[in-house]
Order: sequence, then C-alpha cells, then structure tokens
Amino acid sequence: MGGLGASLASPVFANAPERSIRPAPKLLDFSERLIPSADALIADANLGGKIGFVVAEAKTGLILEAHSPVLPLPPASVAKAITAVYGISSLGLEHSFETRVIATGPVEAGVVQGDLVLVGGGDPTLDTNALAALVKSLKQKNVMTIKGDFIVDGHGLPYQRMIDPGQPDHLGYNPAVSGLNLNYNRVHFEWKRAGEDFDVSMEARSDQLRPAVKMAQMQIIDRKVPIYTYEDAKGIDYWTVARGALGKGGSRWLPVRRPDIYTGEVFQILARGEGIRLPSPKARSDRLEGTILASHRSRPLRDVAQGMLKYSTNLTAELIGLSASASRGSVPGSLMESGAAMADWMNSELGARRAFFQDHSGLSDQSRVSANDMVKALASAGPNGYLRELMKDVTPLDEMGRPINDAAYSIKAKTGTLNFVSTLAGYLTAPDGRPLIFAIFTADMERRAAIPKAERERPKGAKGWSRRSRVLQHQLLSRWALEYGT
Repeated sequence: MGGLGASLASPVFANAPERSIRPAPKLLDFSERLIPSADALIADANLGGKIGFVVAEAKTGLILEAHSPVLPLPPASVAKAITAVYGISSLGLEHSFETRVIATGPVEAGVVQGDLVLVGGGDPTLDTNALAALVKSLKQKNVMTIKGDFIVDGHGLPYQRMIDPGQPDHLGYNPAVSGLNLNYNRVHFEWKRAGEDFDVSMEARSDQLRPAVKMAQMQIIDRKVPIYTYEDAKGIDYWTVARGALGKGGSRWLPVRRPDIYTGEVFQILARGEGIRLPSPKARSDRLEGTILASHRSRPLRDVAQGMLKYSTNLTAELIGLSASASRGSVPGSLMESGAAMADWMNSELGARRAFFQDHSGLSDQSRVSANDMVKALASAGPNGYLRELMKDVTPLDEMGRPINDAAYSIKAKTGTLNFVSTLAGYLTAPDGRPLIFAIFTADMERRAAIPKAERERPKGAKGWSRRSRVLQHQLLSRWALEYGT
C-alpha cells in the first residue's frame, strides 16, 4: 500500500494536452508519449481541496493506480450505489413495497363499521395515480362512507422532517421521510400572471391528475429576499414567496413536511371524486388490525433501485436504506442510526474499513468513504453482477466537458454532486475489453463550509468548480482506458 499515493505512470507533460486523449486506434501505438500523468491532470484542474482516487482490475482487485486512496471524503450520491446493494442484499431483487387500505370493521350497506386506515409500506414510488387506483378498488367493494375515522399510518418507518437539516427549507430534493410517502414528498407550486397579480396553485400533480391540496399553502409577499420562507402552521406547510422573484410565471416542486397528512388529503379528494365520503385524515401511531380492502404494490426493488441510480432520487435512497435496516432487526430510530447500520454492513460484508454514513442518499456532507473502500465494495458486488447492470451508462467527456460519442471505452457508473463536492464511481471497460473498477472523490470542504445557508442552492463558484471536477474525472478515465486497456 505504500506506493498507492503516487501515480504509476511517470509524468510526461506539465499540463494536460490541448485536446483530450481519445482512445482511437491511431493513438494507441503512441500511448506512452501521449498519455499525461494523473498528477499533471490534477494540477491542471486547479480544484483545491482534496482528491482521492483508485482504479483497479475488476477480476483480481489489483490496484493499478491511486492517489490518496484511504482519505475519507463525502461520497455525495455515489452513496446510492452502496444503498442499492444494501437494499437488495437485505430485501431481495423481487421485493416490492405495499401500501394498504384497511377497515377495522365490516362493510355494511356501503358503510365501513369502524375506521378506514391508509397504511404506508415505505413505497418511495407511490404517486397520485396509484392512490386513484386504490380509491377505485374501494368503490368496487361498494364502500361509500365510514362510521369511524380516516387514519393515515406512516409509522412503519421513522419520521424525519427533512433528510439534511443543513439545507434550505425550499429544496424539493430534501423532503420529509416517513413510512407513507407520495410523489417523492413534493407538492407542485405553479404561478401564472393574472393582470397585476398572480394565480397560484399547490397540487399533488402526476402525469394524469392534478388535485389541489390545502395542507400546503402559498402567499406572495412584496419583498426581494428571501425568495422563500417556510413555517409549520399547526400541521400545514405555510410558504411565502417574494413577488420580485416570480417574473411572468413558472413552477417548481417544493418539499412536503407532513407526507402522511399530504397523502391522506389527496386520498380523501380522490375518494370524493368517486362518490366516497371520508373525513379529514388523522395521523395515528398505534397499529390497527382489520380487513385489507385494497392494496398497491410497487415495481420490484430491482427496478426501483435502477430508477434511483438513474435519477438520483434522495427519498428513494432513504426509504430503501431504512427498509433494509428494518429487515435486519428492529426499525431504526432515525436516518443517522440506519446510515450507521449500512456503514457497519459495508465494512463487514464488502471489505471496507472506515465507511461512515449519515444517511442513505449522500445528501449529508458528514458521510465519509475512501476511494479504496469504494472500489473494494464495487469489486465485492462483482463486475458482472446486478449493480453494474443497474448503473447508468455515462458518456465520456472531452476537456471542454463535451460528449465523446465515438470513445473506444465505456463507463457504467454513479455520479455524485454537492456544492464543492463531486464524485464518480463504477465500472470502466477499456478498449481491449479489460474490465476496471474505479472511484474518484473530489471535495473542497473549506469552500463548502463557508457558504451561508440561504445561498446553498446556487452558491457562487460551485458550478464552475463542479465542471472542472467532472472534466478531471473523465480525463482520468481516458488515461486509464489507454494506459491499462490497450
């Protein structure tokens, strides 16, 4: 391990070449002269902060090249690759998440003689369309109303108000987490010009339905900053937005902080449309037994995990991770507790030594994984295993960040991005077909820590830094494809 901190190829150029090295056949005979060293590429990127990488043979695990291989850095969304393996290892590829509608009493003359309970099963993909299908199932059983309460139960998994408390309130990718979730726990906020004012809507929107909700409300305020404010007004998500930021019209997704009540309200609205009268939803934590009147199952975990890796959905990662931890013992009390359980599993089962997770999505910058531990985990998952197939194809980029459509190598990987954190890990197939495994972590934690909370959505300098990091990652991949696969 003593030699891992240095690049194995002697440096030839002080800087990267003017054009990126594409592994076309005409270059291969001159690869010794044309391939820049990793040190030269790192210097040219001028990122600052810390950089760690490892590239290894997929079949043997032999490390071919490394830089600060055991340095723990935030994995960002690369953590989702570990979450996928953790979830599938715990629950199985064919596992599905079930949402149930339970009656605590019999149905007589269209009336439930008791409570109606909407029970969440941790489904990260439940949407308004699926709720509508559950309502139709109730109608087919001739349910018209209920004698007791309409109860929403999201206590199968721990509730958390947001994934990462260090993020601004209005970011849609940082919603609440519970056992009952809807539309990735987001509400669609839209505004349109209406004379001198705006028409505003807050909807549980899907591709087919647009029910308006009352548990999330928006008020336009005459100010410039802050753009958004949030308040929990007795269970209602009360938002304000600065008039000066609205322009002529637009829309965005805002997070939902009470997903159980949100799901219940949408269910109530859809039921009313089918002629079923339900009272307002009430949250209950005690388990109620009864007869299952309707249920909805998600697609198999294989598909859910593939969607998570493709679209990098944070809520999906958290629910897969929490469900996996729950299946291995008692239900964890928090994301932090469940993240720690996943880290222990990675260290004991995947050959890692110092992995630490604050959550399952990588949204927290407190999680830490070294490039060496990440490569060991990817090797344990297997270069021809299900994880590689679940990962998305990543198009190689040139030195300007432009796609290289005729590259002679291919990449299956997971990307990760936070402000001043950029990561990439996965599988590289070299021009001669040689399979390689790699992990590249870059982070400037001092610059990240200096960002005021109000500016963490788009801080100054972060976009350019991320672009330079991505270029460096792809230049390293191009280097490895030529150096070790021709």
